[in-house]
Formats: sequence, C-alpha cells, structure tokens
Amino acid sequence: MTNIDRRFRAQLLGIGVATLSLAANAVQLTHQNMEEIEVWGAGAPVRETDYSSPSSVLTQNDLLSINAATTEDLVKYEPSLVIRRRFIGDSNGTLGIRGSNMFQTSRSMVFADGVPLHYLLQTRWSGAPRWSLVSADEIAEIKVIYGPYSAEYSGNAMGGAIEIETAIPTERNFHLEGSIFNQNYDELGFDEDLAGFKGFASYSDKIGNLGFYASYNRLENESQPQNFRFDRSTGTPSGSEQLITGALRDNDEYGNSVPYFGDTGIVDTTTDHVKFKLGYNLDNWSGLLNVAYEKRESLTDSPNNYLSDTAGEPIWNGDVVEDGVAFNVSSRNFNVSEQDRQSLLVGGRIQGSLSDDWWLELNLSYFEILEDETRSSLVNPLDPAFTPSGQVTDYEDTGWETMGIRLQNDQFLGKDALSLLAGIRHEHYSLEINSYSSADYSSGAKTRLSSTSGGETTIQALFTQLSWQFNEAWDLALGLRYESWDSEDGFFGDVQHIDRSENRSSPKFSIGYAPNDQWKLRYSVAKAYRFPIVEELFQNERRTNGTSLANANLEPEDGIHQNLSLERSLEKGYLRFNLFHESIDDVIFAQTAVVDNRSINTFIPIDRVTTKGAELVFNQYNLLDRNIDVRFNLTYADSKIRKNLANTSLEGNRFPRMPEWRANLLVTYHLTTQWNIGGGVRYASNSYGDLDNKDRASNVFGAQDGYTFVNLKTNYQINDHYRISLGVDNVTNEIAYVHHPWPGRTLFIEGAAHF
Repeated sequence: MTNIDRRFRAQLLGIGVATLSLAANAVQLTHQNMEEIEVWGAGAPVRETDYSSPSSVLTQNDLLSINAATTEDLVKYEPSLVIRRRFIGDSNGTLGIRGSNMFQTSRSMVFADGVPLHYLLQTRWSGAPRWSLVSADEIAEIKVIYGPYSAEYSGNAMGGAIEIETAIPTERNFHLEGSIFNQNYDELGFDEDLAGFKGFASYSDKIGNLGFYASYNRLENESQPQNFRFDRSTGTPSGSEQLITGALRDNDEYGNSVPYFGDTGIVDTTTDHVKFKLGYNLDNWSGLLNVAYEKRESLTDSPNNYLSDTAGEPIWNGDVVEDGVAFNVSSRNFNVSEQDRQSLLVGGRIQGSLSDDWWLELNLSYFEILEDETRSSLVNPLDPAFTPSGQVTDYEDTGWETMGIRLQNDQFLGKDALSLLAGIRHEHYSLEINSYSSADYSSGAKTRLSSTSGGETTIQALFTQLSWQFNEAWDLALGLRYESWDSEDGFFGDVQHIDRSENRSSPKFSIGYAPNDQWKLRYSVAKAYRFPIVEELFQNERRTNGTSLANANLEPEDGIHQNLSLERSLEKGYLRFNLFHESIDDVIFAQTAVVDNRSINTFIPIDRVTTKGAELVFNQYNLLDRNIDVRFNLTYADSKIRKNLANTSLEGNRFPRMPEWRANLLVTYHLTTQWNIGGGVRYASNSYGDLDNKDRASNVFGAQDGYTFVNLKTNYQINDHYRISLGVDNVTNEIAYVHHPWPGRTLFIEGAAHF
C-alpha cells in the first residue's frame, strides 16, 4: 500500500468520526409497542429510487415467528434467497439470491444504516457478509432488493441487495435478553448433545435531538462436525496393510461406497460484539455514526478417530485394511485448529434537504481486520508423530474504505412528473494473507512462507437515473452507471502482478403500468458488470488440508438481467408474480477438486450461464380476519451452463448449488395482544456441487441435498417489561447436507426484559 493510500485511509476515518458525530440509534422495543418504532431514513424523499427492482420488506411484526439467534436468520424465509449458515455462530453464513448461488458472495450486497456489511475481499465460504456487526435485536426493518435494475447499485447486486435499518430511540430504554439453545446431532459415528448461549444488553436514550445507543452481545455455541473423513481410493489388499476396525461404510456424493474413518469434531465458537451509535436530528437533517467491534474465537480441537488396531490403539496414518477393503489414512485428517479474529467497523451517514427540491445523502465506511490468525497443526496432538510444527495464517493490512454521495430531486426541472437520482461512489479494498510456520511464529521470527499473497482493488463510480411519470398510469426510468476499476500491488511471494484498469458502462431501463390502485405491471432490464475481487485475483494460499490458486487475469462478469412483474394489491397485503431471466458471460467460479484428500481451489471463467425463473409471492396480514399473518413464496429457477469453450461437455449442465425449486412459508397467529404462536417451513430441491453434475447421491456428506425444514416459535409478553419465547428449528430432525451438514433439531428458550 502506498503512503498516499495510507494517508487517504487515515483521513477518511478522521472525516467519518469528525463530521458524522451526528447520529441516531436503534432501540429495543417490545412487540406490544411496535407501532412506535421510527426508522432511520424515514425523512428521506417519498419516491423510492429502487422501485424499478422487485423488493420485499420485513418489519418487526414479520419477524415474530423466526428463531433468530443471529442476524442472517431474519432473511432466510425471503423469496429466491438462501443463507448457508451451517450452525449458530458460523462466521461463514454466505448469501445467495436468485441466479447467484451461495458461494457467489460478491454478487450480493448487505447494508446496515447505509454501512456495507458485504465482504468484497473474499468469496465462497470466506466471503460471507459480516452479519454479526449488527445485532438481530436492534433491527427495525429489512428490505430485500432483487437484481441490479437501479443505477444506484453496482454489479455486486447481480443477485440483489439487503438494506437493514435500525430504529431511532424515542425514549430511555434498557434492554436485556438471554437465550439458550440445544441440539442433539447423531450421524456417521458422531452422537452428542450440543449447547449454546446468547446474552444481549443495550442502553439507549434520546436527549433533545441527540440519540445514542450502546450494546453488548455475547454468543457461545457448539456445532456438529463440519467434515467427515473418508478415503475414495479403496482397493484390494496387498498384504502390507495394517489390520484395523471401526470404519463406517457409507456412500460419498457420487454414490460410491467409501470407508468413513473420522470427523473434525465439535466447533466451539465465541463471539463478543460491542456496538455504539450516536445520532442527531436537526430540522431536515440527520446524522448517524456507527462504531462496531467484534471479537470471534473458533476452536476445533476434538476430532474423532473411529479407527483402532487389534490391540485397541488408535490408528492415525498409513495403509490399512478392514473386511477385505484396503484404504489410506492420513495424519493431517485429524489436525486441530483455532482462529482468533478481531474486526472494527466505523460508518456514518448524513442526509438532509439542500433545498425544497434537492436531497443529499453522504455515506462513509471504514473496516479493518485488527487481528485474524488461524493456527493449524499438521497432525493430532494425540498422534505419536505429533510435533509442535504447523502453520499459522495471518491477515495483515486487510480492510476497506468506501465513500458515497447521493443526490435526489423528486421535482426535477420543476416538473412533478420527473425525478432524478445521481451520485458518486469510491471503494478501496486491501487483502494480505501471510503464512508462517508455527515454530517461527511463536518465536517471533515470522518467516513468511512462499504462499504469502495479496493485493488491492479500487472502484470509482458515477451513476444517474431519470424517472418520468408521463401520465397517471405509465412511468419510465432510464439509468446509467459508469465504473472505473483498478487492481494494483498484487503479489504472490516475490512475484508481482501487473496492475490493471478496466472501465465499463451499465445502462438501465424500466417501464411500469398501473391502471388503478390494485394492479401494477413492470418490465425492467439492466446491464451489469461484476468486477473481480482481491481473492479471485491474488489470493494464493497453501493450507494444511488444501490449496487455493488465484487468477490475476480475470475479466469482469458481464450480465444482462430482465424482470417482468405483475402485482395485485390486497387489503393489508399483496400477490406478486415475477418472471426473471439472467444471462451472464465470463462467470467467475471457484472450482474445487480433491487430490490425495487435499482440496485444490481455483478460479476459471465459464463463458456463459443463464438463469430463467418464476417467482410467486403472497404476503397477507390478518388473513380472513383471523389475526393470522402469512408470508409465502415459491421460486422456480433453471440455471444452466450455456457456453464453455474450455470444456464443451459441461454445456447444458445445471449450474452448481442452484436448486430448481425453493419455497418458504412463515405464519404468525396472534392469539391475544400478549401471546402469539407461529412457525415456518423452508423447502429446497436438491442440486449439484460440481460442474459436471456427477455428484448425484443424496443425504450423504458432500451432497447438495434438498430439504424441508419445519420451525416453530411462540412468544408471550408477560407484562410491559418481560417476554418469554420458546422455539424449535428442524422439528423433524431432518439430516441434510450442503456439502457440510445442516443443523439437526435445535431447541430455543429465550427471555427478555426492558425498562
């Protein structure tokens, strides 16, 4: 990083803290007084700038029947959306929307009070949004916006964007909440009870125009094993193998019978989250400052070895035989690891009226990884071959800075029928991953291994969108987004990559017809470019159980997105039908192969992938005047590889991790003003994990299973100050895999108090 970049980063943080010492905050309100919630941004212009995109809004009333241990739980019932959260406390809660699967994380954006939570430094499991930097308990409203149809959003919204808004404090409030959860997981040789706990406390107040909020969240949980160890290279014994017992026979994802000889054991996770917000309202102006700190620890130190020799001693390594089948066991399959991660996010927003017609919004954010170390042994400490040697992976000089200015005029040129949106945006991302030997790291020598890598990307964007309501029934929107992208300072060990620059323009078009207050018809089409992120370009990494290879020559993904929407307004609800089509060229996809029980990941572009789909959404409050609230959606998506010159045999295959069918149902029955019961159902058909679609086995480790998860919850408001909730996720205890296992049946008990 250059001295200029360092000065810019410091100046940006200083500006954010100095100028955004104005703010407002979120308050924890009980279900009885939800109508008093005020959302930051409520003073914004009446006309929405993202109306050209399909969207879905969640209020606190919609969240009552969700067992929300963490923030990402709140959106998992939304249309055409999947959250791959493998267990409570998982740092890899990846997000996929519509034609972008759960590992194409750089195609979905998440904001909280205008501050980005999406992680455009890495992708796949490492690219999950930093959900835990906003607490589920502080959220007032969530909006899911589908596709890049507004010029306001970059190609990183090819799937969509999630806008989270927290609430303004209206009075002094002290909120306490505690929950415990328990899961029994019994599968493939593992059978244990797993427990977790979440404690939350917040204090907020409003003094005149000044509001402030402070909170602390503590989460502890034990997860089911995330990997089960087996060997595919089984064969006929040669006579030199060691005789063992204990292996379990089951299939792999390709339907082959394989011996499972161990698992990675419980993952113990602990997350501490501290949040402070300061807000100020003055006439038509408001400001909001967010400061969030997260400390996360993850420990995987109890892998299970199923194998033993004839004397009952565990077998850790070598060629073995059982029941006439020979296979190999590797010591590295039983290694242990721990991760310590600390992150800081500072963000702010100023918004207000420049005049009777013009509205201004300024957003700043600064994110830095203060510490992120993963220490992995080469073998298990119980293995006689164990030595203190191992590997340490350490993130340094990693984070981002963003700045955006947004102008809106809802009476452009003095015409009520014209609305103009315009803005600029700057984003800068840095990633540096260092690998060390454990011995050198402990001694302070920190001798870097050859796999040290990293680099930077910068995006400068200009955008504008003109909307014209040319009569009472018809409206038109025309938009354009121009982006200038640079990659620089990329390196792999001593090798320096060439700096690159790319420029792209993305036009947008939308036309709508609303003959009356009940019916709406809209067609939108948009061009979008998604530029490569730092990991895809520069992250070359060798880990104890795998290798990651980057591709510094990747071109931006090039997409054309179309959506046709028909909506019928209902009393206290709506019925909507969407047809959507996406055609994306130069698709950047992380392909994985397993060689000698080691995973090798690399990024190879696919020439063209198309997704065509249909989406039905039915949301209704007070259904049949029975105090029943219903949210239902059904999605069909046909996502296929249409062109792949590097391997034409893949053409016509379904794109990985894309179920053809998804459906969600969320129901809340208000028995009284104090007591409600409800629950939800989440369904997805099976899919593939590989481009060749050969992984067809179901309900085995490594598969991309279909599932039907049934969840229940009830809330009882004892009085104005106390609430108790009971819930259960995965009522039927369905065992299913998203390569890793989904959680089994999980019980929740929650209590809350506020004063």
